[in-house]
Amino acid sequence: MTETYLVAIDLGKRHFQVCATDETGKTLFNRAFSRQKLQEFLDQLPACIVAMEACATSHHWGRIGLAAGHEVRLIPPIYVKPFVKRQKNDAADAEAIAEAARRPNLRFVAVKSAEHQARAVTFRTHQCFVKQRTQLINALRGHLAEFGVIAPGGATNVKQLEQAIREEGTDLPAVVREMARFYLEQIAALTIRIDELVQQLQLASRTDSFLRRLCTVPGVGPVTAGAIAAFAPDLRTFSNGRNFAAWLGLVPKQHSSGGKTRLGGMSRMGQEDIRKLLIVGAMSCIRWICRRGTNPDNWLGRLLARKPRMVAAVALANKMARAIWAMVVKQQDYRTA
Repeated sequence: MTETYLVAIDLGKRHFQVCATDETGKTLFNRAFSRQKLQEFLDQLPACIVAMEACATSHHWGRIGLAAGHEVRLIPPIYVKPFVKRQKNDAADAEAIAEAARRPNLRFVAVKSAEHQARAVTFRTHQCFVKQRTQLINALRGHLAEFGVIAPGGATNVKQLEQAIREEGTDLPAVVREMARFYLEQIAALTIRIDELVQQLQLASRTDSFLRRLCTVPGVGPVTAGAIAAFAPDLRTFSNGRNFAAWLGLVPKQHSSGGKTRLGGMSRMGQEDIRKLLIVGAMSCIRWICRRGTNPDNWLGRLLARKPRMVAAVALANKMARAIWAMVVKQQDYRTA
């Protein structure tokens, strides 16, 4: 154990494969541990490098490793895959993690604190409830459409369905009315929870200086600011705003060779939640501009004159991401050019 230089852990729910190597890269052992035995092993192990894939529960085990005095390296799974030998199994995966962690130019994921992950739980809960409410509304609209009761989509038009169900003149069987009431009760309960979560995000955006600064960017509201605070690492880890935009996946895919640059569509390889919200916010800004009837004489107006709206929205979201990076790093609010 005194010779251990690096410990690679292939994470699981109950069983964990641990591969230990010395400083030369020679494998000392590669065996499975239970959850309790793994924590005891990390606590008793002298300070060394602990490497894991950045996947589910990795930040929890990363915090345990840091508390035990180890250097924790969380590796994106896509960087581990090239080192997996034939016949994929837990032992081969742990060995691949150990090999990838020794690469000198590999990028690692910062370990998140419990408070950082708690913000993510709040945001995920809000998104989950919104999806469940949308699912219920669509199901109710589909069922009632079979009986000639039609209403536009969206949560704001549920009242039309509720009014049609309550009217005695509507030709609906008693069973359908009863089932529709069940749907409406669930939709109302979810709406209350969603409003409570939104109020929490709005309150945090008014009291937290970081969230308040993010909300000064046009197109960024409390939900988007909360997503950035929950899922983005310390923005100072990025050397510039372009790297942050690339981490979000707001850059074109490259297929360049022979000195010739070929750029494709958006890569979508980054953080999906923040990217989606930035594009939605950019689209709302563009929709507001288009309602005015005239494009402004600036970068966005000239872009809208020659490109489709969605292309302009992605470009604007990229610009918003770079502005957010500059604001956070320089500790400044948003300023118009």
